[in-house]
Amino acid sequence: MRKIFTFIFLMVLTNTISWAQATRTWVSGVGDDANPCSRTAPCKTFAGAISKTAAGGEISVLDPGGYGAVTITKSITINGDGTLAGIINSGTNGIVVNAGATDIIVIRSISINGFTTGLNGIRYLAGGQLHVENCAISGFTTRGIDASLAANGILTVENTTINGPSVNATGIYINTTLDTMRTSLTNVRINGVGVGVDAEATSTVNYVSISNSNVSNNSIGIRANNNAQINIESSNVSNNDIGIIANNVASIVRLSNVNLFNNSVYGVGVSLGKVISFGNNSIAGNAANQPLLNISKQ
Repeated sequence: MRKIFTFIFLMVLTNTISWAQATRTWVSGVGDDANPCSRTAPCKTFAGAISKTAAGGEISVLDPGGYGAVTITKSITINGDGTLAGIINSGTNGIVVNAGATDIIVIRSISINGFTTGLNGIRYLAGGQLHVENCAISGFTTRGIDASLAANGILTVENTTINGPSVNATGIYINTTLDTMRTSLTNVRINGVGVGVDAEATSTVNYVSISNSNVSNNSIGIRANNNAQINIESSNVSNNDIGIIANNVASIVRLSNVNLFNNSVYGVGVSLGKVISFGNNSIAGNAANQPLLNISKQ
């Protein structure tokens, strides 16, 4: 009888260990989602690996490959450093983040390609923080990064390129409906879309900081709506139809060391909001001789 109980105990223990989530998992182009996602037996997709990765853990990429769209509901890092890690999201979203209020998500060194039919590259719907690092997003029809939250959120995007080709799409859309949103864009390049950066806040405040970035060749470069406040530092906003616009009475855009060149309609536009220059910007070559219209210097 004792041997029987020992055998049952060992079977239960073995089964529990086999189903335990790992703090680090691996994917490979030649992997299999039936695997445990270890380094020697990797999974094939991010979706396959995420269920076997503990909250706060990391999915690492072993070799070049396409690893499929994924929905993230917990703290996790998806890390493609050192290889070509891709997501092809034709007709759908690449990555959806719908996590808890304190969860932190990192998406690093991933190429997301919608092949001209993808909806959004990354959708940030819920979660405490989302950090996008060293990524390339293209081929989407709606938004490269869609941050549409109803609660507090922090979004950082660093060293990332977002290319259209849809002129009806938005590069980065940032909106909060019930709480405060804080966004930092550093060394971000956005080209070939309808609106490069579009920030709004339906009922609260949306703070956006843009630095060392290039938002060019779009219909509208940067737009502030509703209660959005956008601070732009050491960046280039050129060759758009409209460079920068503050669209509503509560919208504020602040400029410091910004290049505004050759925007074909105007460089800076003020509908009802306010654009504030610190007097150290370079503004020239914009159409209709309106680059400094309604700008107050501080």
